[in-house]
Amino acid sequence: MQIHQIRNATLVVTYNNVKFLIDPWLMPKDYMTGFDVGVNADVRQPRVDLPISVEQIVNVDAVILTHYHPDHWDAFAAQALDKDIVFFVQSPLDAEVVKKFGFHNVKVIDNSVEFLGVNLYKTKCQHGKREVIEPLCQQVGMPYEAMGVVFKASDEKTLYVAGDTIWCDEVKQAVDTYHPDVIVVNACGAMLTNHEKIIMDVDDVKTISAYEPKAVIVASHMGTVSHLTVTREDIKNLHLANVVVPDDNEILQF
Repeated sequence: MQIHQIRNATLVVTYNNVKFLIDPWLMPKDYMTGFDVGVNADVRQPRVDLPISVEQIVNVDAVILTHYHPDHWDAFAAQALDKDIVFFVQSPLDAEVVKKFGFHNVKVIDNSVEFLGVNLYKTKCQHGKREVIEPLCQQVGMPYEAMGVVFKASDEKTLYVAGDTIWCDEVKQAVDTYHPDVIVVNACGAMLTNHEKIIMDVDDVKTISAYEPKAVIVASHMGTVSHLTVTREDIKNLHLANVVVPDDNEILQF
């Protein structure tokens, strides 16, 4: 297994010799305004450039979109990707969004799906406390739901990409069910103006590290969005033996 940290939540995961592009957000640095519902709304995003060319990033076998928020998917990715590529999404609603960009081979992961010898299992998220954030999303016309994905194959360690979520019962259930060897968590503590976090922060990283101490915890979704409140250095300064914080363009091998 190889995890190539591109930028933000964008990863290229090579698993059982199959290359998956996860959450491609490929626009140039500073292209987009900050989110007005988040802290640091005056900061443009992405905060950093892509570390490698778009052509290198999209040279994959399949795409996985955990949800279609604008820091996980954009028109630059849609333009760069082959419209016939296999494209996995969480729901029929997300499938319709992707199809509108011209993609023809879009598949919904209802519970699980097999692709080229890799079993993919959909897991649930709380993209911030459901009872607080879901009504806010409805008010601004932005979908709340996101998914995580577990990767399994006979000759590989089990990988859990948790997606945009806080530590919650749904994540705990995924860990208890699949006992992953590697867990990728989105951990920049992105925060709304109501001071509610919508992905993991330092406390959540500490919690999942302690809950599954035999797993390697990979902190992703760092250093890029306007509304971050946690830096890579914040995570590194925890000095947790099972937590790694890859730089953009760093490749982790397992």
